Amino acid sequence: MKVEQIYTGCLAQGAYYIQSKDEAVIIDPLRETEPYIKKAEEEGAKIKYVLETHFHADFVSGHLDLAKKTGAEIVFGPNAKPEYDAHIAKDDEILEVGDVKIKVLHTPGHTMESTTYLLIDEDGNNKAIFTGDTLFIGDVGRPDLAVKTDLSREDLAGHLYESLHNKILPLEDNLTVYPGHGAGSACGKNMSSETTDTLGNQKKTNYALQDMTKEEFVKQVTEGLVPPPQYFPKNAVMNKKGYGSFDEVLEKGNVALDPDTFEDVVNAEGAIMLDVRSPEAYAEGHVPNSIFIGLDGSFAVWVGTLIPDLNQKIVLITEKGREEEAVTRLSRVGYDNTLGYLKGGYENWKASGKECDSVKSVSAEEFKKAFEEGKVEEVVDVRKESEYKSQHIEGKNVRNIPLDFINDRMEEYSQGKEMYLHCAGGYRSMITASILKSRGYHDLVNIEGGFDAIQEAGMKTSEYVCPSTML
Repeated sequence: MKVEQIYTGCLAQGAYYIQSKDEAVIIDPLRETEPYIKKAEEEGAKIKYVLETHFHADFVSGHLDLAKKTGAEIVFGPNAKPEYDAHIAKDDEILEVGDVKIKVLHTPGHTMESTTYLLIDEDGNNKAIFTGDTLFIGDVGRPDLAVKTDLSREDLAGHLYESLHNKILPLEDNLTVYPGHGAGSACGKNMSSETTDTLGNQKKTNYALQDMTKEEFVKQVTEGLVPPPQYFPKNAVMNKKGYGSFDEVLEKGNVALDPDTFEDVVNAEGAIMLDVRSPEAYAEGHVPNSIFIGLDGSFAVWVGTLIPDLNQKIVLITEKGREEEAVTRLSRVGYDNTLGYLKGGYENWKASGKECDSVKSVSAEEFKKAFEEGKVEEVVDVRKESEYKSQHIEGKNVRNIPLDFINDRMEEYSQGKEMYLHCAGGYRSMITASILKSRGYHDLVNIEGGFDAIQEAGMKTSEYVCPSTML
């Protein structure tokens, strides 16, 4: 028997490969299917099942393409009603894979179709549980992300309590827990950076598995929830209703456009120019009105948070060799309308003699000096509210406008004042700067290295407050 976690850091997502003899199972695959198909071929196995733990909200699963390409059967747990062919398993149903068995445990709560898969080895021993978004390491799935339902988040939290107490907690302590996500995912609120653990250790350390009444549990798991990214319900609908082929999305998007054609596509199609290079490269020079969201960050999550329309047409500005990666990662969260990329990248645009733009940046030391001399008109901290409350620069000209809500709070940005922008490390503040510049705000200064660098420079800040005490 072979069990492999295939973890994708950008989405903080775990897919799983299980093999016994010459049969394999994939659990919660990403949109691009080739890695799973190649893995099975290398191991001499045929993919028998594609198991889905629920209708995912934070990414578009690869179950449809994988099933079409391999002949595997898609399996959901009870209550699932997909609009395509799939096997809807019964609670406690056994699926056989080679010499091992997988038992279906219906664990509603995160969503009503949420299911945990219990792996039973060749000798009949329980070995592991694949919990999807029911149980994380250090947390449980938030109960407010289900596809349209008449149940409240409190109702769903109550179902989650029953699932954990009736299906998960009675299992053996030595089982390995393989969750659907780790730290960085918005599907929970307090996930560990660890991506596996024993169930016994989770029983001791996970706040949601401690001895408490259902009412206490409901209060704890619903307290402190912030609104999910706007793309979550749209991805859940795609996973339920179906979607286009990833191969077609890649073929359409992986097209080189010379600078003139690139410009024509933007003008004719109303495409967003998405610059996915580093913050430093974007600051130094970029195509005017392009939006920065770098690949080397939480790219998919920020695209999904900041671009409201999944059908929005997009053209890319990338580093050489990362064009296909950018198209792929957009498709993982349902952005299937990439129309091509700038051939030769920004350097080619610049060489063609077309207009260029840049973002003024200063070091934390330069900012500290200007701030203490009273030369800074306004500072905008674009971190999350919880980050800001935990510790921030003190001053009457310092404000917190989280990047997450920039589209709803544009009127709070000052026109006619020089704004210094910072986040924790420089990634989110550059995204903010790019959006503001595209909307006519040009008197901007990015603080390099963000709040981390500001603290290192010895600047006075508020006293630190542990975020956990603010829930």
